[in-house]
Amino acid sequence: MPGAPRPSFRFNLLAPRHWGAWLGLAVVKGIALLPFPAQMWLGRRLGAVTVRWGSSRRKVADRNLSLCFPGLSAAEHQALLDANLRDIGLMAVEFAIGWMASRRTMRRLPVQIEGLEHLRAAREAGRGVLLVGGHFAHLEVAAHLIADITPVAGMYRRMDAAVFEWAVLRARLRYAVAMFDKDDIRATVRHLKQGGVLWYAPDQDMRSKDNRFVPFFGVPAATITATHHLARMSNALVVPFHHRRLPGHQGYVLRLEAPLEHFPSQDVEADTARINHCIEQMVMEAPEQYLWVHKRFKTRPPGQPPIY
Repeated sequence: MPGAPRPSFRFNLLAPRHWGAWLGLAVVKGIALLPFPAQMWLGRRLGAVTVRWGSSRRKVADRNLSLCFPGLSAAEHQALLDANLRDIGLMAVEFAIGWMASRRTMRRLPVQIEGLEHLRAAREAGRGVLLVGGHFAHLEVAAHLIADITPVAGMYRRMDAAVFEWAVLRARLRYAVAMFDKDDIRATVRHLKQGGVLWYAPDQDMRSKDNRFVPFFGVPAATITATHHLARMSNALVVPFHHRRLPGHQGYVLRLEAPLEHFPSQDVEADTARINHCIEQMVMEAPEQYLWVHKRFKTRPPGQPPIY
């Protein structure tokens, strides 16, 4: 299978400059070993700290929510902002689960999965599938859960910390059939042409040359056009992948929508806007779980002032 190879251990990763990363990795592994109710409890406690002390993240989320939900009252806005910042604590825990939990542990998580018939139909037709999702707090858990149901590859960006790059790529390759670097388009297209399934999320400001300014909740957002191009080059179906966390200890809901009809079209900008609209629908199901702390509107159209 093409894609990033399983990384080998290098002794220079034991150098003193990496000891802090190893300590952090030990904490991540420890969280992954906790029972699910304890993980959720810990995530909520971390979220309470974020609400109290996460001033820089609060400013970004506050600005994004003001832009994307201008109709909220002051009280509604504040409630959504606080709920979103609390969710950041759960995100830290859910990254640990998605990366480090064993397959046995993942299979014990409460999960409801809908729409698998769309994957079966694509497989029977010999078509690849692009699972298009969004950056939610629990995206690593969702990716791991769907990969436990059907073979799935993913796209990723390399981490700056060498220890985490080694550990996380190894962890992802335990459940994904392949991991493709975001710039390895040729191998990604080949995987899709061969009938493979690829999960990825195109909803961040990548500061790429290959983007278009299309609306995201009514605000022009620099959005990569990769969904259009990957579908065009591979003849893959594009399937919106919804996922959300249920309250308490009820687990997760994963839902695969029917493939987008007449996609891709001849209009790359219209297709890119259509993908943003799909992600808006995902967000509206659980707006507090979306990654509003990301500077989604950092890149502005020519002549427009900065937002952050």
